[in-house]
Amino acid sequence: MQRSTNTRTHGAVTVGLCLIVALLEGLDLQSTGVAAPRMAREFHLAVAQMGWAFSIGALGLLPGAAIGGRLADKLGRKSVLMLSVALFGIFSIATTQVWDLHSLLAARFLTGLGLGAAMPNLIALCAEAAPLDQRNTAVGAMYCGMPFGAALAAVIGIVSPGDAGWRHIFYVGGVGPLLVLPLLAMFMRESAHFVKARSNPGRLREASPGVAQALWKEGRAGTTVALWISYLGTLIVLYFLINWLPSLVLSRGLTRVQSGVVQMMFNIGGGIGAIVIASMMDRIGRRRTVAGMYLGIAVALAALVGASGGTSMAWGGLLAGLFLVGGQSVLYALASSIYPTEVRGTGVGAAVAVGRMGSILGPLIAGQLLAIGQSATVLLSASIPLIAIAAVAAWLVVGKSASIYAPATAQ
Repeated sequence: MQRSTNTRTHGAVTVGLCLIVALLEGLDLQSTGVAAPRMAREFHLAVAQMGWAFSIGALGLLPGAAIGGRLADKLGRKSVLMLSVALFGIFSIATTQVWDLHSLLAARFLTGLGLGAAMPNLIALCAEAAPLDQRNTAVGAMYCGMPFGAALAAVIGIVSPGDAGWRHIFYVGGVGPLLVLPLLAMFMRESAHFVKARSNPGRLREASPGVAQALWKEGRAGTTVALWISYLGTLIVLYFLINWLPSLVLSRGLTRVQSGVVQMMFNIGGGIGAIVIASMMDRIGRRRTVAGMYLGIAVALAALVGASGGTSMAWGGLLAGLFLVGGQSVLYALASSIYPTEVRGTGVGAAVAVGRMGSILGPLIAGQLLAIGQSATVLLSASIPLIAIAAVAAWLVVGKSASIYAPATAQ
């Protein structure tokens, strides 16, 4: 009984610390979008150039996720997470010292490397710290920190006066991770699942083939491809909104304060959705949760298309955050469930990396289309068919994982 209580306590501490890191990661990911209008004025950047500023950070997320996930299976989840946190903290502070577009792109790319490497380790640590029937809830509890951190970035943007106030967001986003590092060192334990796998020579040899073993062997090929498609489609739309929603609100004649309110509603909805929707997977099953989630995303996008005033935009932002950000926590939970411990970091990291391609393409394509005169309504409407494709792919992942990997718990 005492051992079980200690295990639950250590698991709760792990999830709590991962939640703090996710909150800081969400703040940093949102910071460029919140700071964009004032950064553009200070450095005289055109709309298309700001699209590159958004996408270069996402470009760093891609190799960061793949490398961080792979190193997690080699070196351990905790140590790689700490290195990742240090990296994105240092270069978030460096962002405050940029002087032109090129220095901005360099700082955001290096920040993105750290942010990308952190996420697969956060997912693996939370999934492996929780009992099997609570893994989805644990991953969702961690991931809800992302939108709440993004909401915090919006608050900092609102209360920071003057055009130079955009630097305050990056100071908070840089100092915070460096202060968290001692807490991770002292209170976070390495995953017991990882330690057990490393201590078993037979399982160690099984993991040694590497990436191919993780992604394509033992019937995982079809599931991996479907998972990648669902990540890619969903993140294209999610990051389009994360980066361009403030500018889209302003383009409809609303004020900067109203834009900040819409952004906060988006992220508050995301925080609620991340924990509520992921926990529903443990209660009502994966099939119904995934179907309801993607239906909700389509409804939210339609609501934003039809919104015009501050109130309707705020409600549309709340719904979009609820289902899009909440849906991302569901995809992370799915990824953590279809790969075994020995290759979980590699599998999840690869899926996150592919999804990060969507975080690059979404802001970049939107920036180019807006620059040539396409309206926000057209871009939002075009996102709905893309979400439908991602929904079909996610449904296939649910079906395959239920029949192959976890027949006793998946529904």
